[in-house]
Amino acid sequence: MGRCREAAPTRCPWIMRPDDANVAGNVHGGTILKMIEEAGAIISTRHCNSQNGERCVAALARVERTDFLSPMCIGEVAHVSAEITYTSKHSVEVQVNVMSENILTGTKKLTNKATLWYVPLSLKNVDKVLEVPPVVYSRQEQEEEGRKRYEAQKLERMETKWRNGDIVQPVPNPEPNTVSYSQSSLIHLVGPSDCTLHGFVHGGVTMKLMDEVAGIVAARHCKTNIVTASVDAINFHDKIRKGCVITISGRMTFTSNKSMEIEVLVDADPVVDNSQKRYRAASAFFTYVSLSQEGKSLPVPQLVPETEDEKKRFEEGKGRYLQMKAKRQGPAEPQP
Repeated sequence: MGRCREAAPTRCPWIMRPDDANVAGNVHGGTILKMIEEAGAIISTRHCNSQNGERCVAALARVERTDFLSPMCIGEVAHVSAEITYTSKHSVEVQVNVMSENILTGTKKLTNKATLWYVPLSLKNVDKVLEVPPVVYSRQEQEEEGRKRYEAQKLERMETKWRNGDIVQPVPNPEPNTVSYSQSSLIHLVGPSDCTLHGFVHGGVTMKLMDEVAGIVAARHCKTNIVTASVDAINFHDKIRKGCVITISGRMTFTSNKSMEIEVLVDADPVVDNSQKRYRAASAFFTYVSLSQEGKSLPVPQLVPETEDEKKRFEEGKGRYLQMKAKRQGPAEPQP
């Protein structure tokens, strides 16, 4: 993706502290996702208010698949840069890169690349989506490529919402290595510190909680140090307002020899508003790997699916795993 004129990059540095990391000193994936979202929100809100008209705030609608390319550790500085790469009538695509810097040695490395989609919501009425000021592309092909990405993510968001009706139910006395054994839930009351000035939850706060639950599931399953390897597309189906009680549920769906896929669902219960029922607010698949004390990759205990639904989710997870594995390896060499 090339650079769009009128979209000045946003750059933010953060120093990683002990409360940002796990017991092994690796920065939580959720912490990095939160930084990514904050940078994306800043540049998209700034752009959407760059012309005269009704003021707005950019709300996160979707995060495309994000790979964690290398670990970040306590004491390192995270440099987060964000740039607008496409705008439609009602949405903004933002590309965010994260570099880690060891300030003792000066060594820098790329840790994350992420693509996020935002929509501008009116400050007068957060249920009203405003129009996005257009950007000027340096090449005509950029707009065409961006439009294709926009249509693809729009279709996938709708398909994901349709299939997200089920919930995670607890099972008494589950056996080790089963889905029920490691599944976990976190209940959180949404307070002012979780929200924008306009009363709905920051997307980065939601992603951080989702990663926390996925990490608990992974740790329960393999009982070792675990780190986030990647996050499949995170879809935000509806806004979460201040005062809601949210339930973040995670369950293992698939294991390969050295990775675990965990589905995370976020349900919001507007307890202070009797007119609205509990609803699905967000969903995603997280992939984790198991590490030894020396930071080396370890084999993962194989998941034992029991019910028909678990077996179906396992096969779907296997398909996603094989698809991404083939994509990383690239096209096969033609045989002579």
